[in-house]
Amino acid sequence: MSTITLALSKGRIFEESLPLLRAAGIEVTEDPETSRKLILPTTRPEVRVVLVRASDVPTYVQHGGADLGVAGLDVLLEHGSQGLYQPLDLRIARCRMSVAVRADFDYASAVTQGSRIRVASKYVTMARDHFANKGVHVDLIKLYGSMELAPLTGLADAIVDLVSTGSTLRANHLQEVEKIMDISSRLIVNQAALKLKREPIRRLIEAFEAAIPRTATGA
Repeated sequence: MSTITLALSKGRIFEESLPLLRAAGIEVTEDPETSRKLILPTTRPEVRVVLVRASDVPTYVQHGGADLGVAGLDVLLEHGSQGLYQPLDLRIARCRMSVAVRADFDYASAVTQGSRIRVASKYVTMARDHFANKGVHVDLIKLYGSMELAPLTGLADAIVDLVSTGSTLRANHLQEVEKIMDISSRLIVNQAALKLKREPIRRLIEAFEAAIPRTATGA
């Protein structure tokens, strides 16, 4: 019996993937928050879950370390998705990619055609593309966390980051001034695995697809 390996990241994607797995008759038998294991067994002996960083999920799937994975559209666009089959938008971990600035910063004037601003982001590829499309020159500063500090300390004029409720921005006296795109998580599949393990993977995809409307309604 072929083993099916599913790559997930801890946190919101893992939690919101659980109803989809249950719909496929799969329960993860250990809690990733308390277990020290990085490979988690499930109630299906032929299915296992590997826990990796969110940004590493496409790499594991692309190079065969996992057969399938769940990755945010932000990760796929920023890190590339070459060679990956993306059969489903799972409509989980939904948020948006946005531009935010200090409440007293005149963003509209700052982004007039041909101007230059400093932008901090973990998503430098997406930020560069967005401002290039607007005809705005940017000095990009790559950060890995606490984006909100960049405008507050004068490191940057604006940030490009994921926004869910906006409460963190408001708590730090920042405001969302432009939505770049809506973000949700996709099911991604290794192309070779799709050929070699076609039937079990197809059954998983169908089970996930059938569960999407129910999980999306509660999102």
